[in-house]
Amino acid sequence: MLDQTFHNPSIGEMTFDDVVATLIAEMTGISDERFELLIGTDSSTSLDHLELVSAIVLHKIGRGGRYFWTRTKERRTPSLRLKIWREAWLSFELAQHVMARLESESLLQFNLEIHVDIGENGRTKELIDEVVGMIIGSGLAVRIKPHAYAASAVADKHT
Repeated sequence: MLDQTFHNPSIGEMTFDDVVATLIAEMTGISDERFELLIGTDSSTSLDHLELVSAIVLHKIGRGGRYFWTRTKERRTPSLRLKIWREAWLSFELAQHVMARLESESLLQFNLEIHVDIGENGRTKELIDEVVGMIIGSGLAVRIKPHAYAASAVADKHT
């Protein structure tokens, strides 16, 4: 995932290193600002493949934000359950990489959440306990729809 190309609407194509450098530059600007890092993945399915888009959203609380996204194509999954798990796992992996890099390169304070494209309404509601439990059990915060906008709005926009 770290060798994939990321995109930003203002900057264009970026490497993962560029994304981390931009996050650090944005978060070191003003000391009294609070930040949230939100990571989510959404997907679309065609006849033969699954297209997954993962987004990193930097929310400057009360002041907007910016986002970065990357796309992956994989073999199509045989079920909705496996597709949701794949989305959640990609977000989890990306969150681990982002946290590791930010912790090694800066002393910045931020909240990190994983946004999962599941909710109380629809066919995904039966997966909430297991997917949310896995993420919480790993020590990360998680949100589901309608509050999971990194997945259901930002990543979804690029699928």
